[in-house]
Amino acid sequence: MKTTLRRVLAMIPTLLGVIVIIFLITRVLPGDPARTIAGENAAPSTVAKLRQQMGLDEPIWQQFLNYFLGLFRGDLGFAWHTGHPVAQDFASRFPATVELALAALLIGILIGVPLGIVGAVRRGRVSDHATRVISLLGISMPLFWLGLLVISFFYANLGWEPAPIGRIGDTVNPPTHVTGLYVLDSIITGDSVALGSSLSHLIWPAMVLSVGTIAIVSRMTRSSMLEVLGQDYIATAKAKGMGPVKVVGAHVLKNAAPTIVTVIGLELGQLLGGAVITETIFSWPGIGNYVVQSIEATDYAPVQAMTLAAAVIYLIVNLLVDLSQAVFDPKVRDA
Repeated sequence: MKTTLRRVLAMIPTLLGVIVIIFLITRVLPGDPARTIAGENAAPSTVAKLRQQMGLDEPIWQQFLNYFLGLFRGDLGFAWHTGHPVAQDFASRFPATVELALAALLIGILIGVPLGIVGAVRRGRVSDHATRVISLLGISMPLFWLGLLVISFFYANLGWEPAPIGRIGDTVNPPTHVTGLYVLDSIITGDSVALGSSLSHLIWPAMVLSVGTIAIVSRMTRSSMLEVLGQDYIATAKAKGMGPVKVVGAHVLKNAAPTIVTVIGLELGQLLGGAVITETIFSWPGIGNYVVQSIEATDYAPVQAMTLAAAVIYLIVNLLVDLSQAVFDPKVRDA
């Protein structure tokens, strides 16, 4: 309990540092938000009035103080390019990002873990070399290029993929809102039409986003399992006549699980905060796409909110991953 409290308290300086840095960075970005929103042909008086409404005419320290105090009230600022509070925009878009990230993570686990197991069990063989090549390609693959390639080939040429616009077909009504995740809501409400449409729109960007996760999970699974396979108790289990499937399932994978869980947890944090490119390419109405639009409009508040949210998510996921080690490691549990 004390260890958990110390880790939570240690997150506070990090968050404060993130708040200061993102505020300063957004203020040194080129462009005038008031001029961008008002238009190039707007009168100087109109721009000046808009700057006053946005609080940009105040000293930089006063702007930071207003921003900092607003965070304690749950005020993430106002998105001038949408005309809504940032918190309201986040609430409507965040479920889309969560759904995409969870789908990508699930694909990464379902493909990455078996690839890592095969690579470790068949070390030095053709299948091992193949898994390492796949991992190398996945890590080095630019997502923007892969996404455009998928759209060009599977949508434009083959027609297998629906138009990369939105989370569901234009002619299909979204499922009744329960969680905000279209696939899950479709299952809960028994809406098979919405389920089929939402899955067909989700699977392609999720597969593109999962490429890096597959590479990292498979490499770390292989590495962790090779370390366990070299232990004496594994040799003892084999000498006692235990079958290879039981050795891998009951001993190797179980003891390699802490590292694998850690990597998966960190990947979830990365996916939630880093789906900007994929969402933009597939016109996915999530937080990443929203931030890109905000940057184009030189709108400070959404960019600050997204960066802060990504930092908070990453810190929380890190904390949960550390706490999960207590399930596997008695030393961590007793700390």
